[in-house]
Amino acid sequence: MTPGPVDWPTRDLLAHRASTTPDATAVIDADADESWTFGAFDRRVDAVAASLESLLTDSDGRSDGPDRLGVLMETRVEFAELYFAAMRRGVTVVPLNVRETAAELESKVRRTDLDALVCEAGTEGLSLEVADCPVVSVDDPERNGVDSLRSNSGTTPEPDLEPVALERDRTHLLMFTSGTSGEPKIVRLTLGNLVSSATASAFRLGVTPDDRWLCCLPMYHMGGLAPVVRSTLYGTPVVIQRSFDPEATARVLDADDITGVSLVPTMCKRLLDAGWSPPDSLRFVLLGGAPASSELLERCLEAGVPVHPTYGMTETASQIATATPEEIASHEGTVGRPLVCTDVTVVDESGAPLPAGESGELVVAGPTVTPGYLSDAETEAAFGEHGLHTGDIGYRDEDGRLWILNRRSDRIVTGGENVDPGEVLAALRSHPDIEEAAVVGLEDPEWGERVAALIVPAADAASGAASVTDAIDLESLLAHCDERLAGFKRPKTIGTIDALPRTASGTVDRAAVRERLLEDGIDVTESM
Repeated sequence: MTPGPVDWPTRDLLAHRASTTPDATAVIDADADESWTFGAFDRRVDAVAASLESLLTDSDGRSDGPDRLGVLMETRVEFAELYFAAMRRGVTVVPLNVRETAAELESKVRRTDLDALVCEAGTEGLSLEVADCPVVSVDDPERNGVDSLRSNSGTTPEPDLEPVALERDRTHLLMFTSGTSGEPKIVRLTLGNLVSSATASAFRLGVTPDDRWLCCLPMYHMGGLAPVVRSTLYGTPVVIQRSFDPEATARVLDADDITGVSLVPTMCKRLLDAGWSPPDSLRFVLLGGAPASSELLERCLEAGVPVHPTYGMTETASQIATATPEEIASHEGTVGRPLVCTDVTVVDESGAPLPAGESGELVVAGPTVTPGYLSDAETEAAFGEHGLHTGDIGYRDEDGRLWILNRRSDRIVTGGENVDPGEVLAALRSHPDIEEAAVVGLEDPEWGERVAALIVPAADAASGAASVTDAIDLESLLAHCDERLAGFKRPKTIGTIDALPRTASGTVDRAAVRERLLEDGIDVTESM
């Protein structure tokens, strides 16, 4: 009998690449000035995979599905090793934001029911505070309760350790949304989603044998993790820089012949402000994570930066639509056409498709779209006849180009980080001197948007104050926020008022809130 067609690899993506081009450069550590071929990197991943096998076998585990591994680490080569080792063992990876507070992380750890948590030297204390599972470090442990990841199996893999066969539809990643309407949703992403995203992106951005993609975004976001996956599939090096710095990143872009880089608008602005000029090698700057202003895009075009503004979301494993420099020069404000095999339908409030030129909600379908959230109820609510309802409002022209008019709900995007106003509001309301508050985003030349809050003091606080402004002790309020919110979520502009402005229906008039804050708000900015 003739066997049927095989359309999916049986081994993990790195193992396939290592068997195809073992001597090609796979990873470059820009900070340590080290590099590894695909063959050498594959052997490093084998050792980590063996360590994971021992770690997860010894942990309590669950009987209802694959192991879940939390990762609380900054961008670094070891993150990439751990990611591919988990893929090799069929383990679900749960990246966690190192910038969040213990209170924020505790909820995420609890909801994802982790079997183990991997940290680094800088996150040991935070990991011990939030985890109720084994904690191991990729660095030499410094605290009791933290073990070394590599000590679980030594430096060489067990000879009988067999990689787990890849399955296209297996949940490979659990990633968190911004939580615009309450707790962040937990997005399930499969290997099929990631491979489809890499393929579609390649058709839009192109791939050449000399490509080198610089990763300086956090790997706990898709923007930082995607270049690692894509470069492995393409057989080209990924250059990893632990953190973005205008001067240092500019040097890496020049010295390492970088051809592509993923940035958020704030990063791009800082590079230009520092006097950076793109090297001849640079083919694309994938600009996402937040809307890019027309002013920034104009500066990029004038400076010869090959900027490609993109519209995407965690639920689609990164890009949905991406514009070329030629498109943004001729069609101001567009985010470009959807990527290949991605369908975007603009619908009205009843869910009926709208013609070109009419604005409505964007609904996305295609192989990059998540199979759903960890919560079945959230999945059912998000999907309709035409696919995943994004909650974003926009329109498309006759040629298929997209424009985004409003971001999802009232989400604030500051420096590429998503902030749920409701979470900030809850922190403010828990202060004893605050009766009510409204949280909005204000335009900011540095961060794109800044978190701003208009506050109504509690009656007791206001009664003894000379004015409503004097009723709030800002120092006490900011300290209160620091205990409950990550730094990028803390309000940077604060105003006070006797009563919040409201619409005729009784809801908070957000436009009036913004106007009041712009007129009378106090700048309490500190570095992010």
